[in-house]
Amino acid sequence: MNLRRIRVPYRWLLAAAALAAIVLIYSRWLSVNPTTVALTLLLLVLVLAAEWGLRYAVVVSVAAAACYNFFFLPPYNTLTIADSQNWLALFAFLVTSILASRLSQRVRDEADEAKARQRELDTLFRLSRELLQTDSISSLLHALPETVLAITGARSSHLYLIEGNRFFHAGEDYVEERQSSGLSQLSESLKSPAWQGEDLQIPNRSGVRPKGLLVLRSAQLSMETANALAGLISLALDRAQALENLARGEAAKESERLRTLMIDSITHELRTPLTSIKGAASTLLNGNLAAADQSELLNIIDEESDRLNLLIAEAVEMAQLDTQQVRIHLRPVNVRELVDNASDACAWFKAHHPVEIHIPEELSVSADPAFLQKVLCNLFDNAAKYSPAGTPIIIAAEPKDDGVLLSVSDQGSGIDQQEQSLIFERFYRGKLHTSRVAGTGMGLAISRAIVQAHGGDISVMSQPGRGSVFAVFLPARSPSHRLRRDARTTTSGNISTL
Repeated sequence: MNLRRIRVPYRWLLAAAALAAIVLIYSRWLSVNPTTVALTLLLLVLVLAAEWGLRYAVVVSVAAAACYNFFFLPPYNTLTIADSQNWLALFAFLVTSILASRLSQRVRDEADEAKARQRELDTLFRLSRELLQTDSISSLLHALPETVLAITGARSSHLYLIEGNRFFHAGEDYVEERQSSGLSQLSESLKSPAWQGEDLQIPNRSGVRPKGLLVLRSAQLSMETANALAGLISLALDRAQALENLARGEAAKESERLRTLMIDSITHELRTPLTSIKGAASTLLNGNLAAADQSELLNIIDEESDRLNLLIAEAVEMAQLDTQQVRIHLRPVNVRELVDNASDACAWFKAHHPVEIHIPEELSVSADPAFLQKVLCNLFDNAAKYSPAGTPIIIAAEPKDDGVLLSVSDQGSGIDQQEQSLIFERFYRGKLHTSRVAGTGMGLAISRAIVQAHGGDISVMSQPGRGSVFAVFLPARSPSHRLRRDARTTTSGNISTL
């Protein structure tokens, strides 16, 4: 306001000085004809109209006509005009000045309007870019008032939604929640944006159904832009809601698929040993069997009972991982010692495969030895079960990226490229191996949960017919903040870390 008060007198003073300078130069120092004077004064009027507006040009044109009459039309130094042609010239000058000023002002107004439209289009574009980047309806609702406020330059922004009677606010002034009934009625009755004092009220609709109301205080927007803004906000809300519903539907389908897969796998895996046990027990009950046959049937019952017990134990462990009921205790562990203990714990695979170990003695990681031993045993068992007898199994480790990369390589049948991302899912087993090798499909899922709880990762590289390499990365140190940052929720569950 202070700047405006200073600027207006300054402009009037400068316009008067310019007029006085022209009159002084042409009346005292330069001898020119009246036409040159009139054109110069007309040029001054046009410049004022183009730069400062119509009112400056009109006032200066009247003053210029008076000066033109007084100094340059005979009789000189008087406001009277003796020749009728001079009357016509003076009238033509005055009319030309005013009309030219008016045309210049119109061009100026149209240019300002075009700039305002451009700014509003830029506002809508930036707002659409910000709104359409958010897919979550909750995040969008909380960010929308702040985004609209920042882009439109309003003093405050209030979003009211009829569904759930919810308020979202940004800026200085707060709309009290006690006004919710009034805002609800206004949202339903308001058909288009409208001004209420300094508040611009913009209804949000989905088709003909009212959804809410956006109130912008002291916003400089045209009604066309407000209408476009209302449509853009409604579109962004509908889009986010649709994406969320789609994601929810996909999650439900995936959950149902996993549930069906789990039931089918458990049913199949439980039925197989139970069928064997039932058959062997029924045959024994019929009697009249040789001692060798009885021993064989008892061995079948014993083996299938162990298999059934393993399946139940893995299912229980999987459930504990899912509910985060298992805790690991980290401490520095020598990698070579860890591998040796794991290979001794599941030593059966050494009887059928030569084992090569390439691990430097000084390598160490921060781990829970008992849990990590389970991971290694799973990898050793898989390498042995899916590789021809006599082929080597290579265990290696090396430092990498402030951690240790431990790998288990075999020369087995390999894993198809399309299945490599699936084998770490619970109950999933490769199509080529399902009928050839017994298993539950939970070993790798459990291994991944344990490794990720250590702040590491597990992956596989494989080529069908040439073997597989399972790689486990473990950090050399595992402070609590790193574990919290790196541990990720997986479909196989989490493990709490101490």
